Formats: sequence, structure tokens, C-alpha cells
Amino acid sequence: MKEKIHLNVNGEEVFVEVEPNKTLLWLLREELELTGTKEGCGAGECGACTVILNGKAVNSCLVMALEADGGYVQTIEGEAKNGNLSKLQEAFIKHNGLQCGFCTPGMIMSARALLNNNPKPNREEIKEAMQGNLCRCTGYEAIIKSVEEAIEE
Repeated sequence: MKEKIHLNVNGEEVFVEVEPNKTLLWLLREELELTGTKEGCGAGECGACTVILNGKAVNSCLVMALEADGGYVQTIEGEAKNGNLSKLQEAFIKHNGLQCGFCTPGMIMSARALLNNNPKPNREEIKEAMQGNLCRCTGYEAIIKSVEEAIEE
């Protein structure tokens, strides 16, 4: 049996009906067609599905869609504004903080949540904020440098 929920996704009001067993990840990708958020492990271990829910970075594969009712969600699609990449996205490109790109949306969302809550984090705070995101390509140094540059700008 579906239940009606209301949430704000990337600044837009959304009204949808979802089954109680559906995750926020499923809602974003399948119902709202926001496919930038990736499913990696489906168990909250890799961070590929990270979005910001009510100001906090969360693994959307672990959050039930019904839990987001009344909430504000930001996905990678909401990071760029008016067709322009954010400084954070530009820094990831400049410093090769992405390679295959699969983990990049989750990495950027974790970094965005950090910067929203702490505009001037130190290197250790960046590492701590990013520890829930796995990347098999970059070795992490480029990702940390990308976040550091976004702070400087």
C-alpha cells in the first residue's frame, strides 16, 4: 500500500506516493529520475549514494523514502546552479578528484555537507567527513586537495 509524502528536492517541492519498503535512493533514481546518485553496495558501506538530507550527509540506500517526508534533500543535480558548476565541482575537475566518476557524486555531497556546516575545515576534518566514501581510482589525495581548494575559494 502506497503512502503519500512531500519533500523538497534540490529546491523543488515534490509530492509522491511510495511503498513503505522503498528507499530514498530508489525514490530519487526510479521515481524522480535523478540518476546522479549511484547505488554501489546497497548496504551503506561505499558512500556512492550519499545525499544531503536536512543538512546531513546520509547514505540514501539506508534511508527509507518515508523517513524523508517533510524533509529537504540535495542531490548532485542540485550542486550546479544555473548551468554553472560549483567551485567544489570545479576543484574536483582541476585536481583530478574524479577518475571513473562513479563515486564522485557521493564524494561531492559529503564534501558539500561538510562545507555547509564547517566552511573552514582543516585537513583532518576533511578526511573524517570523507571517510564514508570509497574510491578505487584516485587514492584520495586528489579528493582531499579538491575540497581544500574549494575552501580557499
